Amino acid sequence: MTGFEIAGASAADMKLIRDWADEEGWNPGDSDRFAFAVADPEGFLVGRLDGEPVACISAVRYGGGFGFIGFYIARPAVRGQGYGIRLWHAGMERLDGRLVGLDGVVDQQDNYRKSGFRSAWNNFRYEGAPQGEDEGAVEIVDAATLPFGRLAAYDRRFFPAARDAFLSAWTGLPGRTALAAVRDGRIEGLGVIRPSSAAHRIGPLYAATPAVAAALVRRLARHTPDGQVSVDVPDANPKAGGLFERLGLAPAFETARMYTGPTPDLALTELFGVTSLELG
Repeated sequence: MTGFEIAGASAADMKLIRDWADEEGWNPGDSDRFAFAVADPEGFLVGRLDGEPVACISAVRYGGGFGFIGFYIARPAVRGQGYGIRLWHAGMERLDGRLVGLDGVVDQQDNYRKSGFRSAWNNFRYEGAPQGEDEGAVEIVDAATLPFGRLAAYDRRFFPAARDAFLSAWTGLPGRTALAAVRDGRIEGLGVIRPSSAAHRIGPLYAATPAVAAALVRRLARHTPDGQVSVDVPDANPKAGGLFERLGLAPAFETARMYTGPTPDLALTELFGVTSLELG
């Protein structure tokens, strides 16, 4: 593999990685890369062949014990030549000693199992324009009006590690809308919508009940030009898929959440949409 080198991604590389993911049909958010860089500036690797970028992976560290793999892409012209697997090993080495998670597309899941990952649940991407009317049982507010510490503590119920810097960027980047559901002073839901190449992406979507989740989805859809939204819905929440079918959305894409060790103890019955397939 003469001429192949692996190095950290530059700002220009981060945009290129986003474009590659778009070509794969993953519909990443337009500005996701800015929040990704905050999460772990050194967690994005690019493989170059004779100076030309040909492969990428993210291997993001959270705290002292968790990591997440994403953006694992080798360009079509170099697939099957060993460049992707070298990058994979570099990413996994960066996360050595940690519990590692990923969201794997269907055709790669067997390969991930060979690398020690085990399936925890499936994510089904639901797309469409949500139907129906809010029941008005909960107050929906701009999440930015709440103390950030409360939002970060709420997020910790759904993610294996603290990610305050990432969450601050993810909810506050220009062009995004973050809404919280509040009842009697308690946070009972959180949803973020962001523009993408195709349907606007919603994630995360946390809610105490399906009715709260539906209210957040409908309200977030108002912040799109055409009402079309896209949500990666975990089947680990038995009420989530049925909710989106009732809202009139249809499944369009499937991945599997996988871990190298025990599935973290998360509030899965209140998780209606994962934050990001790339960073968890």
